[in-house]
Amino acid sequence: MHLSKSWTFLEPRSRQRSFPTGLDFATVIAMDIVYTEAHRRQDGKSELIDGQLKACFEMPRRADLVLARVRETGIGEVLDPVAHGLAPILAVHTEPFVTFLETAWGMWVAEHGNYDALPLLWVTRTLRQDRIPAAIDGKLSYFAIDAGTPITGGTWDAITAGVDVGLTASDLIQSGRSQGAFALSRPPGHHAAADLYGGYCFFNNAAIAAQYLRSNGASRVGILDVDYHHGNGTQSIFYSRSDVVFASIHADPAQEYPYFLGFSDETGQGNGDGANLNIPLRWGTDWSTYEPALRYAGQWLANHRIDALVVSLGVDTYEGDPISQFRLVSDDYLRMGATVRDLGIPTVFIFEGGYAVEAIGVNVVNVLTGFDDT
Repeated sequence: MHLSKSWTFLEPRSRQRSFPTGLDFATVIAMDIVYTEAHRRQDGKSELIDGQLKACFEMPRRADLVLARVRETGIGEVLDPVAHGLAPILAVHTEPFVTFLETAWGMWVAEHGNYDALPLLWVTRTLRQDRIPAAIDGKLSYFAIDAGTPITGGTWDAITAGVDVGLTASDLIQSGRSQGAFALSRPPGHHAAADLYGGYCFFNNAAIAAQYLRSNGASRVGILDVDYHHGNGTQSIFYSRSDVVFASIHADPAQEYPYFLGFSDETGQGNGDGANLNIPLRWGTDWSTYEPALRYAGQWLANHRIDALVVSLGVDTYEGDPISQFRLVSDDYLRMGATVRDLGIPTVFIFEGGYAVEAIGVNVVNVLTGFDDT
């Protein structure tokens, strides 16, 4: 995608919205935070990365530090999630996949013992993909895309609670209470497809929230993915639809995970033709390159006349992130939040990546502060 410096952007849209009954952004709460301690139940011991088993970069401390910064700044009220059951999950993920995630740990322990479950191989070219194996090693191999996403004894509790965090945040903007809400959930979700997990992701929280908003009154929902890595799972879920449109700014998959999706020529198919936007950027990208890409994505979403926006909020674009290669600095996240705010659309932010833990709280809350700074 070529981003012309001379592109003419739309003026910010009116802050009087019609989803679902009209929001006055001058009077509603600027930001709510939804959080649950259940995220701690996902606490993997190791992942396969760079040819070695290393301590997991995706860990409970990530959310702890963001929550601490939320409370330090007073950016918004911290609320508990409301249970929504499995129906919203099954609206996005297949029943065999959901059943697998619910039962995988018990099967693994019975076969192998009480330690993290990782796959043995993957369903690749020349292998059949039409049969789900009966053995747990086969099931892991069938549903996983990498060996960096351990299933643990607490995975199911954490990922179902994480979905409820995202759905409760969606309820807050749908009801008109908030102009923006932040789902402080982990593990992340945007690499999870309808029947695949990986990239630290099990259930796709952003996709589930978008579908939920769509089912509850929004005629069209936009997803803006600003994580360093492409949201391959989110793209695949909505690739043939035009009622949920997807824009992603991410590291070029020619250089970076997930390698096999996220190129600029992927624009949707069938009913979704033209409803998918990928803006891949090269290693070393800083704000001078990232900012016009973000504004372009915002313009594109605005042109689709969306009623609600879900932001997959990863801050692994930060210059100090240990597994990423972009060069954004902490103040850039204030500008990112302001750019999203200026779209004038009720917005759910859902926590995704970001592994420079000492800066993660500042960077996430800077996005929320930029959005809140009216």
